[in-house]
Amino acid sequence: MRKVLRLARREYVASTRTKGFLIGLLIAPFFMSGGMIAMKLTEGHVNTRDRRVAVIDRSGRLMPSIAADAASRNQREVHDAETGEKVDAAYLFEEVVPLADRKAQQLALSQRVRDGELAAFLDIGADVMAPDLQAGGGRITYHARGAALDELRRWIENVVNPHLRRLRLIAAGVEPAAVDALLHWLPVQAMGLAEMDADSGLVRAARRDHPAEAVAVPIAASLLMILMMLMGAIPLLNSVMEEKTQRIAEVLLGSISPFEFMMGKVVGGLAVSLTASAFYVLVGVVAVVYLGWADRVPFHLLPWFAAFMVLAILMVGGGLAALGAACSDAKDAQNLGLPAVFPILVPMFLLGPVMREPNSALVTWASLVPPFSPMLMMMRLGHPEGIPAWQAWVALALAAALAIVTIFAGGRVFRIAILTQGKEPRLSDLARWALRG
Repeated sequence: MRKVLRLARREYVASTRTKGFLIGLLIAPFFMSGGMIAMKLTEGHVNTRDRRVAVIDRSGRLMPSIAADAASRNQREVHDAETGEKVDAAYLFEEVVPLADRKAQQLALSQRVRDGELAAFLDIGADVMAPDLQAGGGRITYHARGAALDELRRWIENVVNPHLRRLRLIAAGVEPAAVDALLHWLPVQAMGLAEMDADSGLVRAARRDHPAEAVAVPIAASLLMILMMLMGAIPLLNSVMEEKTQRIAEVLLGSISPFEFMMGKVVGGLAVSLTASAFYVLVGVVAVVYLGWADRVPFHLLPWFAAFMVLAILMVGGGLAALGAACSDAKDAQNLGLPAVFPILVPMFLLGPVMREPNSALVTWASLVPPFSPMLMMMRLGHPEGIPAWQAWVALALAAALAIVTIFAGGRVFRIAILTQGKEPRLSDLARWALRG
């Protein structure tokens, strides 16, 4: 054990006493959350060029409402209220007289879009007021380059339909003064659960729940778990391979056993992950306390995170150290790179189902299967819906069992493969070494 710890200390010091580790510690969160940061930084950078749209209103009822809503939007949103700077594109609508030859008119307007005179054109059917739903009537078509993803199309859709409902109700005999009340939209507010104060015995009213609160903790836990695996476990593949090819392993094996060598590498990687995670958790705790969000963060999940992270590093790190011992060059390590990231990819594919239904059968069974259980179970534990307590303990026990099996089998592979030179690793050989030693 003393030799394992000495080797682990050597690995830990070699990894942490570098400028690269400190720089990586600071910039890694920005890379992990780069998409969200980029969206935030670029949300104000939009094309402010005015967008002109031709409207063929065959119904003769909607063009005035569209033009009025566009004028109101342009007045509110196009220019900054304080600086007067133009911050968004203005929507400008021009009415086009409908022609009998619909296809010819659409072709002419399409050419104007190609020439850059128009951003798009809108064709409103004549029967939109009383469409024959069974025959598929009442069509409104929007024609533009990239129409499916065009934000202007969504704006028009949200403007046209309320006016259509209003006009249909009036045509059906409803008093115009009553239409606004009939069409008034009531959002369903997301609220938490009411609680009873243990000290005073008074009922504490439920507070409003924000979508970000529901996903922030699970996503943060999963991203931090990925980051720790990238820092502590994944590098073991190339690290062991390099020491083998540079004959450093042969020198070390003169004083320690192959199993001690492998465990020293894995424990060293685990120590690096624990150091980095302690830094991030400490910074995160200070940030949420400073911002006054401490009551919204489930700090009781920190022990679960530490336990699952340790098991994840042991499971993945032990296997990668063994694979690294079987590699004789960088090409072999590259070919075995997919198994290295497999425990990371599968949980990320299930991020959506976990956020929507954390207690569904698919998510429940997947979170009980190691080596995916550390990330998936942390996502489920951080979800506001909660999960049965026994599932977390079962996942922890199964992950611990697989970690022991991985270390044991990896030690067998490591013992044989570390001194094997010039032989391309095959899965059949690795399986035989793991089973028979």
